[in-house]
Amino acid sequence: MRIVVSGTHASGKSTLVSDFALLYPAFSVLPDPFELIDEAWDGPGASSFARQLRLSAARLDPTETPGDLIAERGPIDFLAYLLAFDALDRMPESPGLLARSAEVTRDALRHVDLVVLLPLAPADGISIGVDEDPALRDAMNDALLDLVNDDDIVDEGVTVMEITGDRDRRLRMLQAVVGDLSRRSTP
Repeated sequence: MRIVVSGTHASGKSTLVSDFALLYPAFSVLPDPFELIDEAWDGPGASSFARQLRLSAARLDPTETPGDLIAERGPIDFLAYLLAFDALDRMPESPGLLARSAEVTRDALRHVDLVVLLPLAPADGISIGVDEDPALRDAMNDALLDLVNDDDIVDEGVTVMEITGDRDRRLRMLQAVVGDLSRRSTP
């Protein structure tokens, strides 16, 4: 099974991935692509998100990472950030970047069984500081919610599951959907 945990920054992705990995050690864990890029950090930018999108797409290819995996973020996250930048008028002039990014995302998601979406929900109790760019966080969340419902991006063979609640509830919900999908795929 190939799982991508998606959500805007400070939405609980790292916590859910690490909690899941403790219970399912056979799954390869793919960290946030941000941890894998080598650049001086001066804030989020379109080129950084495009680079992370390509990296996250490449590692979902079964020839790159075979077997069961859980990835913190996938290309759909970074397409959502690029769309958020565009909505916030922060996108530099880059003809074709959004179209190319959508194509890469669509192709990469064909290698995914489950996208776990962690939408922003006040009841989840995750708070952030102003240094986390709340406007970008909200715009990315909105773009991601639209993208997971876009049939041109997410193929019908991909299960999308929204998970909310506290840490324990999120893990229980993920375990339940993984169990259900595993039973369906076993003859």
